[in-house]
Amino acid sequence: MAKLTKNDVLKLAKLAKLELTDEEVERLVSELGEILGYVEQLDKVDVTGLEATTQVSGLSSVTRPDEVKDYGYKPADLLKQVSAVEGNQIKVKRMLA
Repeated sequence: MAKLTKNDVLKLAKLAKLELTDEEVERLVSELGEILGYVEQLDKVDVTGLEATTQVSGLSSVTRPDEVKDYGYKPADLLKQVSAVEGNQIKVKRMLA
């Protein structure tokens, strides 16, 4: 069974930008170790001769073709209604740091 250490969990938390308490780290060592054990168990299953399942609903194509619809507005007219425009695009506040 895969053993996950406290340092492994701390490294994962750092990569995910999570701040964990000591209790959370200890709990995650146990929980993630169990998950890895289950994945190891699945890895041992013999799947030779089985086809990969990509979808199970039986639907073949649920997409529609793209169609251009003219609503009678020009992009320039729509951009006049927003508070900030930059290069023919709506300028919004920065979302990510």
